[in-house]
Amino acid sequence: MSVLIAGGGIAGLTLALMLHEAGIKTRIFEKSRASGELGVGINVLPHAVAELDRLGLTVRLDEIGVRTRQLIYKTATGHDILMQPRGLWAGLAHPQYSIHRGRLHRMLLDCVRERLGPDHVVTDRALVDFRKTGDAVCAQFVSHDGARSEATGDILIGADGIHSRVRAHYHPDEGHPRWSGVVMWRGATWVPRFGGGDTMIVAGGMDYKLVLYPIAHDPARPDEALMNWVVNVKVAEDGTPPPSRNDWSRQATVQDVLEHARGNLAVTELNLEDLVRRTDGIYEYPMCDRDSLPCWSHGRVTLIGDAAHPMYPVGSNGASQAILDARCLTDRLTETSDVVAALAAYDATRRPVTAEIVHMNRNGGPERVIDFVQARAPNGFADVHDVASPEELRAIVGDYRAVSH
Repeated sequence: MSVLIAGGGIAGLTLALMLHEAGIKTRIFEKSRASGELGVGINVLPHAVAELDRLGLTVRLDEIGVRTRQLIYKTATGHDILMQPRGLWAGLAHPQYSIHRGRLHRMLLDCVRERLGPDHVVTDRALVDFRKTGDAVCAQFVSHDGARSEATGDILIGADGIHSRVRAHYHPDEGHPRWSGVVMWRGATWVPRFGGGDTMIVAGGMDYKLVLYPIAHDPARPDEALMNWVVNVKVAEDGTPPPSRNDWSRQATVQDVLEHARGNLAVTELNLEDLVRRTDGIYEYPMCDRDSLPCWSHGRVTLIGDAAHPMYPVGSNGASQAILDARCLTDRLTETSDVVAALAAYDATRRPVTAEIVHMNRNGGPERVIDFVQARAPNGFADVHDVASPEELRAIVGDYRAVSH
């Protein structure tokens, strides 16, 4: 069996490692000409870390990430709502990692090249089309200079993100992604540690939100952490057409962020204005997702990760669900020689679960607990339990965890 993977992001690389471990021949085709450490911070949740641990990657994760000990939900003005222990501190078998997306990607890419061989990752190959030829799939690619090439395999996996060409092949009229009206400004900079250097903070609801978590430590800077920060501001109505595709990761300025966030977000742990001003490289993204599909798998072709279920980045679940996709798909392919049946079984298992997470994330995911409290006490409170019972707070967060794990 041979598998072609269109897209060399976290989903595609993880799938390649799992397929290789299962003895399945795999090649990745990535449209970028070179691989850099792009992006800022993400979280990998314990259920996904368990799958990376099965690949023997925990030591490498410890080298590049931070084991998150606790998550604190706050109002936009810094009032504590709920503290959740995370990972090992929550009694789970695996940690949660807060990590630089680019460093995670680089680690996975290095592992693929080490284990599969460097020729199994082909760069500068943008998928333009594919066709089924008997018991195979033939994919066509184009390089930046216009040169065309083809590759044939038993299966084609679309791991090519929210603008997936594989998805568009089957859903040509789907159009642009669905924008929430929220703009996200993101950056990372070294700051003094707070909360033990392993604490994550989410402050504010869907209209104004600040997210903070450390993504790296350095023995040469023992009192500091590389702090990932995200400022979310709702600037348009739900369903407004998103900014043009070329603006999806444009560089922004300090003034862009502070114009919207100053006076609307405040936490005691860090000074937001100082944090933003000290950051080299601020990036702006629209918060987008897509409606769930009625089907991912079409014979010998299927989708994975953001190509299958792009979701709002709340609940720290995007990368984690992609990793779970990879495990499920690998397991189904090892259970039968009927690849069409395997892809259909993968679809039937993963699509309903991720569709529910997409829906819950649109409503705020576990972070909806903040909107819930702020709606009841818009002017703040002395004790959160005067506003909401512990059972009400835990139910919101717990219901999400039950679905996403």
